[in-house]
Amino acid sequence: YQRRVREAVVSTQSTGIPSTTGHFGILPNHVPTIAILLPGIVAITTEAGEVQKFFVSSGTATIHADSTVQILAEEICGLEDIDVNAARSGLEAAQSKLASAADDVSKASAQIEVDVYSGMVATA
Repeated sequence: YQRRVREAVVSTQSTGIPSTTGHFGILPNHVPTIAILLPGIVAITTEAGEVQKFFVSSGTATIHADSTVQILAEEICGLEDIDVNAARSGLEAAQSKLASAADDVSKASAQIEVDVYSGMVATA
């Protein structure tokens, strides 16, 4: 198992994030906020107007008073890197695990897998 760290500093017009309070956009002068990320798409619109989209499995987003945004994601990848057929297979396996989970820890673990694979399939 290898863990890669991806770090980027990008000047943007806006950033859209999936959070526990809903999907919301972040523009310059946004109120400082901390948000918990849900599995879904982070969309970054650069100053040139180019939209870059990434899938995140979970994490946090911190909007600072100086309008900078820090996104810490457990897992992140470009949408082009998602194999939707593999994600569908993973979702089916995770749903089976959830249905047969015998204890709360197993149920919680399987539910996280279901949520992440569901988010990946939704990107198609």
